[in-house]
Amino acid sequence: MKKNLLFIFILLLLLAWFFQPKILPYYAQLTQERVGLNVDLEPKAQKNAHFVGSDKCKKCHQEEHKAWSASMHSKMIQNIQKDASVVVADFSKLPHDADFTLKEALYTIGSKFKQRYMIPTKLNGKDDFRLGNYQWNVETKKWQGFKPYKYWYKDAYEHNNKTFPTSNTCDGCHFVGYMSTEKRVEPAIACESCHGAGSKHVENPESLVYKASDFDPIRANEVCLQCHMRNRDKRLDANISVKDLWHIAKDYPSGYEAGNPLINYKKPAPFELGIETKEFWANGAAKKNRTQGNEYVHDAMYAHGITCINCHNPHELSNTAQKSEGNEACMKCHSFGSIVGPHQNSLEGHSKHKANSKGSRCIECHMPKTARHTGKSPLTVRSHRFAFTSPAQTLKYKMPKETNACYACHKEKSLEELQKDLESWGMVNWKDMQ
Repeated sequence: MKKNLLFIFILLLLLAWFFQPKILPYYAQLTQERVGLNVDLEPKAQKNAHFVGSDKCKKCHQEEHKAWSASMHSKMIQNIQKDASVVVADFSKLPHDADFTLKEALYTIGSKFKQRYMIPTKLNGKDDFRLGNYQWNVETKKWQGFKPYKYWYKDAYEHNNKTFPTSNTCDGCHFVGYMSTEKRVEPAIACESCHGAGSKHVENPESLVYKASDFDPIRANEVCLQCHMRNRDKRLDANISVKDLWHIAKDYPSGYEAGNPLINYKKPAPFELGIETKEFWANGAAKKNRTQGNEYVHDAMYAHGITCINCHNPHELSNTAQKSEGNEACMKCHSFGSIVGPHQNSLEGHSKHKANSKGSRCIECHMPKTARHTGKSPLTVRSHRFAFTSPAQTLKYKMPKETNACYACHKEKSLEELQKDLESWGMVNWKDMQ
C-alpha cells in the first residue's frame, strides 16, 4: 500500500513538473519588489572603482568573455591599423568629394548594417575624432552621404563633418568608460558597459559589480536602455534650447554607470500618440534603429517585468532579427491555452495561417519590420512594441502600408481587405473600432 502511494506521489510530481508553466524559471525575477526609478542600485564598493577593460575580466570569466568576443558588441569599434580586414566598404568606389581616405581613418563604427569611419583630429583643444562624410551601406553595398550633424542636435553644431566631435555623440555608448569618465578605456561595448567599473572586483572578487538580473526587472532593463533608447540631452530639462548647448550637446546619458538611476541621466526622445516624428510613426513604432527601448517601455511585457535578457543572452547577443530563435523563444513563456496566451489550442488556431508558414512566426506579426538603419536602407529593423498593429490602425495613423505585418506578405490586397479578413476571423478589438 505504501509503495503504491509513493508511486502515485512520484507520478504526480513528475506530471506537475512536465506540465508546469514555461514561465516558471522567471517567477523569481518577475516577482521581485519594484524599487522605483530613482533608487541607486550601484554597489557601494563600486562607487570608488575605475574601469579596467575586458581583458581583466577574461581571467576569471572565460566562458562569458569568449561568448562576448564573438558578439557584435565586441566589434562595434574596430581598429583598422591593427586589422585591415575589419573594413567592409569598397574604398575603390569612394566618391571623389569624400573628406577622408582609408589611410586617415583609425576606427570603424559598425559593420553589420552600415559602417562609418572615425578620423583622429583635435577639436576644442583636445584629441578627438570626427566622422567621414560618407558611410558604407552594407545592406545596399553602396556609399551614401553622411551628415552626422543633421539629427536633433542640428542647431548645436556647425554643419561640417570636420568640426563634429564623436566625443559628444558616439563615444559614450561605443567606448567602455567614456560615458561617465570621458576616457576611452576600451574601444568596444564590453563587460563594464553593463556591469560598471571593475577595478575593485578584480582586486577582490567578493567586491560586487552591478548584475542586472539580481535586481528589480524594470531597472534591470536600464543597462540596455542606456544606449538602446533614443534620447535628448538631459540638460534640456532645465528649460533651455538646443542652441544653448552649442558644441556641447550630448547624444548619450552623460555620467551614467550601470546601476545608477538612468532617469537622472537620460531624457527619452519625445513621442505623443498620434503624432509622427522623425524617429517614430504615429502609433509609436520605430522609424529608425536603436529605438528598442522607446517602444518597449510602452509595452505590457515591460510593465509585467519581462526584461531584455529574458529574450537575448546578454553575452552572446543571441536571438537577433537576422538569427531568430523562432517561436521557441516566445513559447518559453507563452503556452497554448495558458493565462498569458496564446489562448487558442494550436498555432494555426492562433495565427490563422499554416503552422509552417511565415504567417505563423511570432515575430512576423508581433515584431514587424517598421524601421530602417539609414534613410536609404530597406525595412529591416523589427519593432519592439509587440502589440499587433492591425491594418485599421495602420490606416488610422497614416503609416506606410509596408510597415503593416499583414501587408508585408499580402501585397496583392489592400489594407481595407486585410482588415475584413481579421474581422471574419473574429480578431478585432476596441482599438480598431475607434
